[in-house]
Amino acid sequence: MLSTIKSPDDLKFFSIKDLENLCREIRSKILETVSCNGGHLASNLGVVEIAVALHKKFNSPNDKIIWDVGHQCYAHKLLTGRFDVFDSIRKKGGISGFTKPFESEHDVFISGHASTSLSAACGFARAEILKKTSNKVIAVIGDGALTGGMAYEALNNVSDLNNLIIILNYNDMSISKTVGGFSRYISNMRSNQAYISTRVAMEEVLDKIPLVGEIAKNKIRDSKETLKKIVYKSDFFTDLGFSFLSSVDGHNLSELFQAINWANQTDKPALIQVFTKKGKGYAKAENNPDLYHGVSPFNLKYGVVSSKNKNSFSEVFGKELCNLANKDERVCAITAAMEHGTGLSSFRKKFPNRFFDIGIAEQHAVTYAAGLGANGMLPVFAVYSTFLQRSYDQILHDAAIQNEHILLCVDRAGIVGEDGETHQGVFDTAFLTSIPNMTVYSPCNYSELRGMLNRAIYKTDGLVSIRYPKGPEDALVSGYDDFDCDYRLIGESDIVIVTYGRLVGQAIRAQKSLINAGINVAVMKIGKICPIEKSILCELMKFRKIFFFEEGIKRGGIGEHIISDLVELGFNGQWSLTAIDNSFVPQSRVYSALESIGLDYKSMTEKIINNCVKLGSDEVVTVNERG
Repeated sequence: MLSTIKSPDDLKFFSIKDLENLCREIRSKILETVSCNGGHLASNLGVVEIAVALHKKFNSPNDKIIWDVGHQCYAHKLLTGRFDVFDSIRKKGGISGFTKPFESEHDVFISGHASTSLSAACGFARAEILKKTSNKVIAVIGDGALTGGMAYEALNNVSDLNNLIIILNYNDMSISKTVGGFSRYISNMRSNQAYISTRVAMEEVLDKIPLVGEIAKNKIRDSKETLKKIVYKSDFFTDLGFSFLSSVDGHNLSELFQAINWANQTDKPALIQVFTKKGKGYAKAENNPDLYHGVSPFNLKYGVVSSKNKNSFSEVFGKELCNLANKDERVCAITAAMEHGTGLSSFRKKFPNRFFDIGIAEQHAVTYAAGLGANGMLPVFAVYSTFLQRSYDQILHDAAIQNEHILLCVDRAGIVGEDGETHQGVFDTAFLTSIPNMTVYSPCNYSELRGMLNRAIYKTDGLVSIRYPKGPEDALVSGYDDFDCDYRLIGESDIVIVTYGRLVGQAIRAQKSLINAGINVAVMKIGKICPIEKSILCELMKFRKIFFFEEGIKRGGIGEHIISDLVELGFNGQWSLTAIDNSFVPQSRVYSALESIGLDYKSMTEKIINNCVKLGSDEVVTVNERG
């Protein structure tokens, strides 16, 4: 049936049995595609029935469905006319792995970061009221995303939005296992499934009895609040103004339909608590949902091979932090629901009293770290670059102004690949280096990461950040270990390539290619990228031509800072800056993205050869000017 569905309207006349078969087809298609392309698996397998029920009962895109986080939208995409292109998901030029309004009218809002759906839904719902429509707005949010403070800001502002329905999908997971007091509260609500099923069924029966049935229903309504207090022991959602329905089986279409019918009849904003199993339908994912959250291509028969023994910057960071914590009881580790992704699993096991998973709450994490630091601890917050963006104010206000000594370990810095625009870690250099009292290190290999971690904690005052890319080190630069140096100059020439981090390996490859082409260049590898030391500027003043390559946004990036400083010092040589120029980087494999921006070694070589003879001192090379 799945291949015949061109829009959600095609579901309207399907029977329950047909829809159950359709759910099996959707899971099969998701498994088949993700095993080939990689992507988010466990979360998508868990919400198939929810997606089918919503598109059966509502009229998208007139009724707005907002997914939080948007990576759980695969079934939604299959039901909204994208079956024929689904095999292209997360590939260069293909459909996105997240909801994307530019891609379909059914994707009403981008949701690459968690906890945003309720605020967006409030805006959509208010707009529908202002436009005097009868359209509904439905937000699907998981218990993991509900650990984010922004969700509660939205919950505080929904009491008069009677066209809003919230599906609270409880699966006991975000990326890692959901933590915190509110998660326990939601979980405890599951205890009385029978009450909900019986009450809904009874009201449907009473509807069929003239007069007496209506009187009986009124009696039920009169006693409902008392009964709910007995069953749920809390009025949290009802006190906020919701009509609240708990303990719906998220894999039972009949129960989902009953719950949606109930939500459509209430005169208040409705909140339906749905319980699902992450990874549903694929036993390996059900048994290990965190491993199957985001996966690379894998064999369906044998499953995902754990990467525990594979080195990466994240794993090396985690191991070295354990070494430091073993010697110093002040060292603490903080994660925002990303224990495994940031390499902190071993730290949690070895030092449980100094490991803090605070949920999807990056703002809280930074201020929490500042509190730890102000009271004598050595806090290390490990966080993806794309998620650190959410805590800019806390970094500035709660840490930098009072010059607290905390360490931000910025994982997935630079291009991350197939997750696309919402996840590329290309902005942290620009926003971190704009903050006073900030020191930023950028290692090019594991050895430098280990050394910089020690240097950041024990030899650098105030607010410190270490940024490193996704995946393994470049074997070409694995031998460099001069982490106590702010920079290193490789080769001799009056022409120099300047870069940092992952691009150092590409720069050295370009250097070798250029030598083969008869052009001698030096490479300056910068390790401490903020503040820029005067010794670096003095060294660069000696060169006739400077080619700066940066895996980050150009405006406000390290290249612009250095060029500005050189101009102030009277530099009259020639320069070129290649970086990401005022654009977002779409999905593709990492190296393919570097090629498209002009940051791979072949592009570097081509750029320098083409510009070596004539290069104006005011020329700035942009993303689109590869020649």
